[in-house]
Amino acid sequence: MYQERPRLSGNKLAAYNHITKNERRILVVGDLHCPFELDGYFNFCKKTYAEWNCNQVVFIGDIIDNHYSSFHVTDPDGYGGGHELDRAIEDVQKWTREFPVADVCIGNHDRIIMRKAFDSAIPRAWIKSYNEILGTDWNWVERVVYDNVQYCHGEGGTARTKGKNDMMSTVQGHIHTQAYTEWMVGRKFRIFGMQVGCGIDSSAYAAAYAKHFKKQAIGCGVILGGHTAINCLMQL
Repeated sequence: MYQERPRLSGNKLAAYNHITKNERRILVVGDLHCPFELDGYFNFCKKTYAEWNCNQVVFIGDIIDNHYSSFHVTDPDGYGGGHELDRAIEDVQKWTREFPVADVCIGNHDRIIMRKAFDSAIPRAWIKSYNEILGTDWNWVERVVYDNVQYCHGEGGTARTKGKNDMMSTVQGHIHTQAYTEWMVGRKFRIFGMQVGCGIDSSAYAAAYAKHFKKQAIGCGVILGGHTAINCLMQL
């Protein structure tokens, strides 16, 4: 469900526009798992970006799925490696055209190929970068901080746990069935933990491992100036 911006006019509208132009307003895109992204999620994120007057984008990780090379059992009737990668690149291209400048928190699915290369003792010099493979010009990082809020993929646990451990507001993905913002307040601190949800198609064969789990939380997040965190869930 979309949350509307304030309906203002006159001096109040001018003041609001001044604030929004001078603060960081980040759209946080959930796990995509291309080429198994849910139909409509791209347009949902575009609309959310516009409705909240965002000026920056962080992808929270697992841009690509790499199902064919998973450490778990793969579908024998699924795409071969080359076909899956070609389709993933095609999907990623629409995102990079819409959001050419973005940070990407590297997810566990993104790094599958790198891990297998490492296990096979292949020197880093032989490995291409994510940008070279996917045709992007994004900033791929393990973790990034803006306005005292840290963004990471989230393999180490939930956002609330990470926030408490680091005593720092935290935004994460990774857990497809959770979308929430929880505030933790003490005498001298006020921080939040946000799980943004995901954008994966739960009916895809690559998501079959989770068919008996809870329903996927399809959504994204918006962080306003580091002080306000908003979960935006897609209507299905």
